[in-house]
Amino acid sequence: MNTHTLLGTAIKKQSKTNILEKVEKYIHNPYSFFHIVSLNPENIMIGVHDEEFRNILSEGDIQLIDGTGVALGCAFLGIETGERVAGSDFMEIMLKYLDRSGLRVLLLGGRSNLAEELAKCYEQKFPQMQFSGMEGFRNVRKPSAAEMEHIFTYVADYKPQIVFSAFGSPDQEKFFSRHKREFAGIICMGVGGGFDFAVGNISRAPVLMRKIGFEWLFRLVREPWRWRRQLRIWQFVWQVFLQKYFR
Repeated sequence: MNTHTLLGTAIKKQSKTNILEKVEKYIHNPYSFFHIVSLNPENIMIGVHDEEFRNILSEGDIQLIDGTGVALGCAFLGIETGERVAGSDFMEIMLKYLDRSGLRVLLLGGRSNLAEELAKCYEQKFPQMQFSGMEGFRNVRKPSAAEMEHIFTYVADYKPQIVFSAFGSPDQEKFFSRHKREFAGIICMGVGGGFDFAVGNISRAPVLMRKIGFEWLFRLVREPWRWRRQLRIWQFVWQVFLQKYFR
């Protein structure tokens, strides 16, 4: 395992400025498939046991350091990274940076009518852009043929330049990766609960807690059912320690 690999996931050094410039360049000259992925301890740990997902994270055109744990883990291992930026924050950062007339954005997934609700909000916030929202799948892991046809027919007709999905990891990333052909020429990014944050259905942690990396604790207090998922943070810490001293 080389010095640029975190628990099997290849890490690229990309600053926020470089990322935004790369996104803008792609908008002007789109090619094949463009995937933005978020790196946090939970995703990295899923990738340890899921080769397909690990490869998707490693091959992402842009990797967001979404989580203090990944930033600290990389620093501990001597891996250079760009600055930390949460995926849910980057969605709006990117839209503000690209705000221009006629740019089409598709919001896909989330609970019933959530994508449509957010599309209406964003139409007011970014009047230079066009937004459309779709509910997505009843079960993203077992989509029906009719659901798939409906989505890809709409994508072909609407011709979005950007697609955000809210299926949750690793399903949203696998969905995009498995359908590279259908999403060719489009910037694709999974934002998990980002739609709920954007419309205000779920409160973000106070800014200070986010800056010091304790947003996970804030969410755990508000959503105790997440405790099993949060165990991956401590598994991540242990695995990083093992990589440092025994691998």
